[in-house]
Amino acid sequence: MKIIAKNKRAFHDYEIKETVEAGIVLTGDEVKSLRQGNVSLTDAFATVHNGEINLLNCYIAPYSHAYEKEDKSRRSRKLLLHRKQINKLIGDISRKGLTLIPLKLFFSKRGFVKVELGIAKHKKKVDKKRELRERDIKRETEREMKVRVK
Repeated sequence: MKIIAKNKRAFHDYEIKETVEAGIVLTGDEVKSLRQGNVSLTDAFATVHNGEINLLNCYIAPYSHAYEKEDKSRRSRKLLLHRKQINKLIGDISRKGLTLIPLKLFFSKRGFVKVELGIAKHKKKVDKKRELRERDIKRETEREMKVRVK
């Protein structure tokens, strides 16, 4: 498994409840662009449209040697999931406050491009501050323990 891109911002802004792995429908030059690492998952999200799950606002840079020079870098891309998974996700996101956020984009062992989606709830400002405070306290205690061991 080769990771192409991670959405680090998602872990800061959202509380991830559950993760799901999905395939993605891409064109040939988009895959070549992904192999070069020209992708950004910030501000990307997934929605339900006509019983299908689509990835929106995911930026994949146009491939430099592509025949078509039309800019489709932020187009909607269909995600490939089993029907049971789609129904479960629709049920989960229909509840108040839950959204589908792409966490990472990677190549599977067989060479297919996959997306790891997270069922997430948006964190409030207070929760973000609390998390930062807890992280600082943990870092300080580890630093003190390190000094005491020496």
